[in-house]
Amino acid sequence: MNDVINKLSDIEQASVNIMDSANARKKEIAAQMADKTSSFDAQIQADTAKKLADLRAQMEVDMQAKLSKQKSDAEETLRQMEDSYAAHHTEYAQALFRTMTER
Repeated sequence: MNDVINKLSDIEQASVNIMDSANARKKEIAAQMADKTSSFDAQIQADTAKKLADLRAQMEVDMQAKLSKQKSDAEETLRQMEDSYAAHHTEYAQALFRTMTER
């Protein structure tokens, strides 16, 4: 009978050891996963920040190009208006005078 009790005790001790080992391994795996998750999150955050910075830089370049084009277009329109006025200012003045005196 003692042999049976001793065998049961050995089996119970072995199962306790297996459970303790499994719990320790479970904690180790959880810690590894936490580290990997943290590293992944940091990498994603860094990648996102870089992409945002690149996007902002590209938008700034595009905006400056559009502003430069608008300025150039405005200057060209103003130059054309000044050229037209220089070439036709007498005609404009006469047409304005006629319009004002005909009323």
